[in-house]
Amino acid sequence: MLLVLLQMLVPLCGAVPRCDPRIRGQCKAAAAEEKPKCTDILLSYCDDMPYTRTMFPNIVGHSTRRDAETGVEYLLISVVEQLLGGQCNPEIRMLGCSVLAPRCEGSKALRPCRSACEAAHKRCSHAFEGIQMAWPYFLDCDRFFVSDQEGCYDPLEGLKVEQEDEAAQNLEAPQPQQAAAPIQFTYHSSSQRIDILKKTENQCSDISRTYSIGRSMEGRELLVIEFSSSPGEHQLLEPEMKLVGNVHGNEPLGGQLLIYLAQYLCSEYLQGNERIQTLINNTRIHILPSMNPDGYEVAVSGDADSNYSDDEGDRYGYGNVGRNNAQNIDLNRNFPDLTTVVYRRRRQKGFRTDHISIPDNYWFGKVAPETYAVMKWIRSVPFVLSASFHSGDRMVSYPYDLSKHPRGQNMFSPTPDDKVFKLLARTYADSNTATPRECGSSHDGSQKGVINGAQWGSISGGMQDFNYLHSNCFEVTVSLGCDKFPPEEELFLSWQDNQEALIAFIEATHRGIKGFVKDEEGKGIKGARISVRGIRHDITTAENGDYWRLLTPGIHIVTASATGYARATKKVHLPTRMQSAGRVDFVLQKAPLDRGMEEEERVLSSSSYDRFDPYNQYNQYTMMADVNRQREERAEKPWWWSYFASLGGPVPTWLLKRH
Repeated sequence: MLLVLLQMLVPLCGAVPRCDPRIRGQCKAAAAEEKPKCTDILLSYCDDMPYTRTMFPNIVGHSTRRDAETGVEYLLISVVEQLLGGQCNPEIRMLGCSVLAPRCEGSKALRPCRSACEAAHKRCSHAFEGIQMAWPYFLDCDRFFVSDQEGCYDPLEGLKVEQEDEAAQNLEAPQPQQAAAPIQFTYHSSSQRIDILKKTENQCSDISRTYSIGRSMEGRELLVIEFSSSPGEHQLLEPEMKLVGNVHGNEPLGGQLLIYLAQYLCSEYLQGNERIQTLINNTRIHILPSMNPDGYEVAVSGDADSNYSDDEGDRYGYGNVGRNNAQNIDLNRNFPDLTTVVYRRRRQKGFRTDHISIPDNYWFGKVAPETYAVMKWIRSVPFVLSASFHSGDRMVSYPYDLSKHPRGQNMFSPTPDDKVFKLLARTYADSNTATPRECGSSHDGSQKGVINGAQWGSISGGMQDFNYLHSNCFEVTVSLGCDKFPPEEELFLSWQDNQEALIAFIEATHRGIKGFVKDEEGKGIKGARISVRGIRHDITTAENGDYWRLLTPGIHIVTASATGYARATKKVHLPTRMQSAGRVDFVLQKAPLDRGMEEEERVLSSSSYDRFDPYNQYNQYTMMADVNRQREERAEKPWWWSYFASLGGPVPTWLLKRH
């Protein structure tokens, strides 16, 4: 802009006056300024537009064809097909031409339709994100395009006709539905992972969406992809489950498997796989491939001098570069230690092992932004089932992770839902075709690839204990093998070993019972408790009164209760081969609190369960993440940047994201 102003000011400052009114005959009538006229389109990359005449100045202000031809905007549309790997071609090029060489009729330049721009933006924005390029400023749909009512034209009209003709031909000659992009069994960087998730979302837009739960310490996005018949919406009685990879940055196999899983679900759904279609149509699946992208980037680079290593070592004594996050925090030791709270209260009358509050003193410790984001995620979605993925002995562990031994020694430490957890762990382990393998000495208590976490190796602040004790979610930990970075040629075999186990585990979300808890008027009761006799762990109903309770086959006595209502109890029989959750609904009648309920309500009302980060300690981490992200963006430029920056003239910073 400064250069343009200088160019305009130079002639004004240095020019000799055309005439002096005081000197007779020196002033002549100025020639009438020539009005812009329609002219032929002579821009080679725009010669296939559905019109042949244009006008200058164009919509972005280029005065002549030469100005337009030598601008970065025209250069971009000339190479955009190569930059985007053939995606969105020729839509982006033609859309750019409609701005740089607008249609001219009757000595008037017409503006292209905003609706065409918005459709292209929705379809193609992910492609620009994939190469870390901002959506071009001259394709700003609000700035350079107009509505139908303002008299616009569709620059992609001819292209649409071709696409419609092609679609008609396809109808006449039916072909199998096009599958999603083939899976590439290789390691991907954090940005490549995000690009794959965005592309998968675009390919399966009817059943998937991506969303962010926060950012890492260095500002990398914690991106989740969700699969559901109604992405972004909680469907009544449809259970929700999650899968989390790369809790430790130097254990990337789990994250890669989850990337492959997302691509597989999309591809198989499009190709009509009935099992996958049934699964997605009846389950809301959330996949977070990387909880620790900062550590992963360091592990990939092998930077041994970083602050990401773990001084204490892990269970196997392997190299730990990138294990921790950018603050050198082990994320699987950073959650609130609620298991100790349970052990301390277990002799108290009416003690609970569910929906335990986060102690206030936790917030004065070092809380990683990644941990914070996942905790908020757990609290905001009514998850039923979860798994996290690590490296190590090839087995599945289940809570508790913290030993009940007074000296903290490894010791079998079961939850009230021990039978349910063993069933869930067995579901994954039995479907995994890889042979169970231990990396070091054998572990007492391991049963064909399944083990209690505390018996394997006692830890506090683990994620699976937090899920169980703070929410309705049952989480297990899947360890995928001793090699933290398997060679790329083994990734396909690892996928083959785990593919069926992943699908079977998602299907396990439908074990047990589900239903509604309503009042006599048919209104769902939020926060009602579902209790099972003999299991001292309740779950609570969601916003509209629906619930899901994982249970083993057999006979169970189930009770629903809520403040101000009389309890209701039912006897439930779950057959061994039952493949879906049994429907058990409750209708509660208004009633005064009995003594037992009154005491229970007193305990619950004094709880600080709803107090999440009460002292707002997390603000400092948010600010630090923003600063780190901005620093990283200033320091790192995309691979294509040098090409555009070396052309001379003003540097086209508008090509950079978040500029």
